[in-house]
Amino acid sequence: MAWDEWEQLKSQAAERQSTQMQLNQYPADQGGDGTQGDLVAGQQDLEAVGRAAHDLFVDFTNYSGHARVASEAAAGGLKGEGFALGGALEHVTERWSQQTKTLLDACAHISNHLRFTKNQHAADESYIAGAVSSIALLDEGFDDRKGH
Repeated sequence: MAWDEWEQLKSQAAERQSTQMQLNQYPADQGGDGTQGDLVAGQQDLEAVGRAAHDLFVDFTNYSGHARVASEAAAGGLKGEGFALGGALEHVTERWSQQTKTLLDACAHISNHLRFTKNQHAADESYIAGAVSSIALLDEGFDDRKGH
């Protein structure tokens, strides 16, 4: 095969491939009202997520503590009797404790963040309502001076 023929085949293959490529996304210009997607999360949804994270935190703290204590006791007993499995179970128990802490931290973070967000939105709503009310009062006073 000659070099020119190789270059021609590469060029043809590149042309075929470029016409076949399609990205899985929305077109750049959709028009309409500018909304994209259909993901909606209301206040009730967010409260349910926060509640579930809090419940998981409480329940998992309780149950994982029982599992850790039982595993530590079993590991100590096995090690005391000279079984190699005792050391392995001790290692698993240590990893369990680390992973439990990670999960509990994540649950607490989710719950706390959603609680903070809810409170911040309530404060923002209150501020906006007050600002709109004061603007409305100023407008009414301004209209009264003109004799309207």
